[in-house]
Amino acid sequence: QVQLVESGGGLAPVGGSLRLSCAASGNIRRMFDMRWDRQIPGKQRELVASVTSGGSTTYADFVKGRFTISRDNAKNTINLLMNSLELEDTAVYYCNADFLTTGSQFQTSWGQGTQVTVSS
Repeated sequence: QVQLVESGGGLAPVGGSLRLSCAASGNIRRMFDMRWDRQIPGKQRELVASVTSGGSTTYADFVKGRFTISRDNAKNTINLLMNSLELEDTAVYYCNADFLTTGSQFQTSWGQGTQVTVSS
């Protein structure tokens, strides 16, 4: 099994920054698309950003120009740099990714989430 663990969440002021990191471990042969989602209490989980194995990125409209997604295949990590944080960014952030395992199985894994709280 492939496991994902998020870190870097916490409390930040409006206009501040946080860097989230997601570390993958397990029987990984290759990583494909990787994503960051978030869930605000009472709302459906939504896509924040994604990056393909080729490096193409996609951002939700509400984070364009503020957040940057990146990946490090050598370290099996995905990062999300969050700048110009707004109150509405308060949510639990989850990473998820698609993998080819060493057993030649395709697997999608999700992390447990990390809380981001933005306050004035």
